Amino acid sequence: MNPSHRFGRRSFCRASLALAASLALWQTGCSQNAGHNAVPQGTPTIRVLLLENQKQVELSAIAAPTVHVGSDSAGQQLRFSPGVSAPILLSPTGWKVGSAQLPRGELTIEQSTDGSVYVAKHAYHGRFRFVPAGPDRFDVVNDLDAESYLCGVLRSELFADWHDETYKAQAIVARTYALYEARTDGVGRHFDVYTDQRSQVYGGIDAESDRSRRATAETAGIVVAYGPPGRETIFKSYFSSCCGGAGQSAADAFGDPDTPALAAQNHGACCIHSPKFNWGPITIPKAELTRRVRAWGAFKKQPIKDMAPLMRIEIAALNQFGRPVRFVITDAKGAHYVLRSEQMREAVNTEAAAGPKIFSSFCKPLDEGANIRFADGHGYGHGVGMCQWCAQSQAANGYNDEAIVLGAFPGARLVRAY
Repeated sequence: MNPSHRFGRRSFCRASLALAASLALWQTGCSQNAGHNAVPQGTPTIRVLLLENQKQVELSAIAAPTVHVGSDSAGQQLRFSPGVSAPILLSPTGWKVGSAQLPRGELTIEQSTDGSVYVAKHAYHGRFRFVPAGPDRFDVVNDLDAESYLCGVLRSELFADWHDETYKAQAIVARTYALYEARTDGVGRHFDVYTDQRSQVYGGIDAESDRSRRATAETAGIVVAYGPPGRETIFKSYFSSCCGGAGQSAADAFGDPDTPALAAQNHGACCIHSPKFNWGPITIPKAELTRRVRAWGAFKKQPIKDMAPLMRIEIAALNQFGRPVRFVITDAKGAHYVLRSEQMREAVNTEAAAGPKIFSSFCKPLDEGANIRFADGHGYGHGVGMCQWCAQSQAANGYNDEAIVLGAFPGARLVRAY
């Protein structure tokens, strides 16, 4: 580690026009939130799926919100008794919010003051959309500006006492990830990101802290991008808790296109202070693994859903730093199923309930008769992109946020998106 690797802010603050243009279709010009960070002009909106496939959700408010259904532009105010929640339900004939009856369609609730409406007892910035998902079921989506969204992400992703530079690095990476998701997976559906590890963890206003708000404000609009100078574009800036000393590429982990910025890296003992730097052994019965792997195969529509009882899990390939990137599962009929590293981890952990799980694919599965023992485990998560425990270690050793981010994504640079 070399804490002298610092980068001047001017290296990216003036090199932003190309990316800003590519983000233009997202820009919504969100207003400022009272009592919250000022929102930069042209900040994009992030659409967060708070709840899915609900039959009933409890609402409460400390100030009367306005509700719209479909293209109704006038709307009407909803009155809530202080401290009393009201259920919202959907039927084939329309919505019921407390005692109010409303026609069927996408229902939007606009807060009269930021954070004044509580959805399932939690407060959020922005507005809420209730999107029909069936005759009597619906999704709840929180639309808010990207900067307010980040304030509720950082404290959910990092420990409260971690370094300010770690928080700022996480803000840059999480901002890039969210904008990329909005530009790709979010197109053609009614939300951009989930609230959990399927995207990144978001807890709304309840999850904010002074440190998360400060880190968001001090990096406002800054993203990590890759490409020829002046033509940089954002990419899916993955991050995980602990790489265990050696990361893997996005191509090996997820089958993504091979991108230099998301290449495998050898971090050595940088994240050794993580309690999951070393883990195991973890033993799981083969009968249980068979059930889990079949369930994963059925969900993913993979041939492995019809496998015979599992007999062995073996490492099929290592990357240049000795981290497993391919596994082969052999069943009782001798059929072989080759899985990428993260497919194997997902399959082993599917429908695990309270049973044992593996923390990463950086491990060695061993045949023990009726069981598989996962030994020599390292790290927590997929190990692609920025390692959060490495980022914290680097911050403690004098690295600033820019050095942390650019060290995690080789050949990338920081630019201002808005």
